[in-house]
Order: sequence, then structure tokens, then C-alpha cells
Amino acid sequence: MSASLTDDRMAQATQLQLTWWRFCRHKLALISLGVIVTFYVIAIFADFLAITDPHATDARRSYMPPQAIQLFDADGFNPHVNGLKGVRDLKTFKMTFAPDQGRKLKVVMFAHGYEYNLFGLIPTDRHLFGIEGGQPVDGIFLLGTDQLGRDVYSRLIVATRISLFIGLAGVTLSLFLGVMLGGISGLYGGWVDTIIQRVIEVVRSIPTIPLWMGLAAALPNTWSVTQVYFAITIIISLVGWTELARVVRGRFLALREEDFVIAAELAGAGQTRIIVRHMLPSFLSHIIAAVSLALPAMIVSETSLSFLGLGLRPPAISWGILLQDAQNVQVLSGAPWLLVAAAPVILVILAFNFLGDGLRDAADPYG
Repeated sequence: MSASLTDDRMAQATQLQLTWWRFCRHKLALISLGVIVTFYVIAIFADFLAITDPHATDARRSYMPPQAIQLFDADGFNPHVNGLKGVRDLKTFKMTFAPDQGRKLKVVMFAHGYEYNLFGLIPTDRHLFGIEGGQPVDGIFLLGTDQLGRDVYSRLIVATRISLFIGLAGVTLSLFLGVMLGGISGLYGGWVDTIIQRVIEVVRSIPTIPLWMGLAAALPNTWSVTQVYFAITIIISLVGWTELARVVRGRFLALREEDFVIAAELAGAGQTRIIVRHMLPSFLSHIIAAVSLALPAMIVSETSLSFLGLGLRPPAISWGILLQDAQNVQVLSGAPWLLVAAAPVILVILAFNFLGDGLRDAADPYG
């Protein structure tokens, strides 16, 4: 009886339902989906999760080592961090920091901190956790500080928002260009197909890094962070749409002679309706898989551009900008915690690739 019900369920399921059921059997892809969702939640609530102002500088906090939150003391459960005291090394003349056991800074939940706009709309100064009192030099530095005394943890959280959403915006624009131009190329054929394919070949033949360098160098230095953000998104999208356009073109070439497309044309449906309502839904799962594999490429592109100094510029904060501080080997020898910005890049790229593999396997009708 159960087998019969299962067969009926499979027979009545849509293509998206079948794809989702196959995807749920891919455990690694499910875990990757959870990781990606977690990162985007962090990106949405970045300011709430940050502890100190990611732009606030203080020379007295330069290259402070990471601090650990102590949950217990002699009095029992008492979340706190020890204050840090700096001592000048007379051999290297560098400031070294050691825990000051005599100063305990109490950690509280939903603490007051720097002001920001939640979701860009609601002004507030509440943060997930923080310290009570303390001197201006004090704080919770879970991942230490950089040369200018800025909290690396808070900067990493805020950088996650910018790097992830610039990748999402880039993929959205690439998806639009790829589906539109690939669909027109495959549906119309002839000289239209020839022109679009030659454009794709020209774009794909240009070396990526010199193209980025040329386009990024054309950005005026007087532009604001927002203007540079959108410019970098467009630059990345202009390179990333070609692969998806090839995929969409191939699918349209195979589908345009199908009976349901001919029937729609005979019924008087316009070309736009045929593309959006009839052809695209038939391979929507393949587009989803292609987009999930394109997202990590977009994120790596932004990180690479910013790391090379060709992308976002300070005071913007992204993973690539944070990794710029880790270029100097001498700096890393004294402050290895600056390399922590590489960890989320690696984790997110792996998660997106595993997710893309899972979606591609689930969307394969012959799998």
C-alpha cells in the first residue's frame, strides 16, 4: 500500500518537487545549504552581531591579540573578559599586551554600543553582546585588532554582508543578461544568434584580470562607496553572464521545435510569454544549479579585485579589503590572526560548490 502511495505521489509531482526530493537525499548539499543560510543571516544582522564600530580606530589598541570570554570565575558563572595592559618590548620596541587579571569587564547580552540602522530603517544601538563600563581602550576583541586598533571580529562580520550581497547582486544581473540574451539567441537563431555568439566569444577571449584592471582603473577616485559598489557589481556581471547564456541558448535550441512551443505560437502567444511561461519553467532547475555555481565565482572575483586594490576601497569593508592587511609576511609574524578573513571565503566557496553539485545532480533527469 505504501509503495502504491509513493508511486502515485511521484507520478503527480511537479519537476520542482522531484528535484527537491532528490536534493534532500544529498546530505552534503543540505549541510552546505545550512552553512550558506547561516552566513546570509549573519550578513543581514551584521551590525547587531558586531561588538564595536568597525571603523573606529585607536592607536592604543594596535595589534591586540584575540581575547577569550571567560564564563566562570571564583564567584561562579560570571561572563567576562580580562582587561589588557600594554608593555613596550625594549628589544623590538613593539607594544605587547597581556591580560590584566585585576580588571574584569562584565559581558552582558543585548548591550548598548555604536548606533546603526537595523535593516537600514530602524535606528538603534543594541548589539547581541558587549561589556559594561570600561575605558575607551577596552572592548571584546574576539579576533584581535589590526594596525589601526580596529576590531577584526566586527570588521569581519560587516565585511560578510558586503561580500555576500555584492556576489548576489552580480549573479542577479548576470542571470538577467544570460537568460535574456541566451533566450533571444536560441529562439530566433539566424543573424541574431550569430551576433550574440560572436559577442560571447569576444568577451570570453579577453583575459579576466587585465579586463578587471582596465574597468576598475576607469572608476573615478571621487566616487562614493555606494557608487563603487554598484560599479564593481556591473563589472563582475559583464564577465559572468556568458556561461549562462550558452546554457540557455542550448536549451532553447532544443525546445523551440517542441510541440508545446509550436502550439503556443499557433495560439497567438507572444515571444516574451513563450519564453517566460513555457520554455524557462521546463529547465528552471538547471538555471538554479547554474546560479548556485556562479555565486562563488562572483564572490571570489570581488575578493580578488579588492585584495589587489582594484575593487572596493576603504572605508568600505569586504573580505578582500581585510585580506589586504595580511599581505605583509612581517605583519603576519606578529599578528597571525589577520589571516582569519580567509576562513569565511574558503568556507562559503566550498559550501556554494557542494550546494551547486547537489542541485545539479538533483536537476539531472537521468540521475
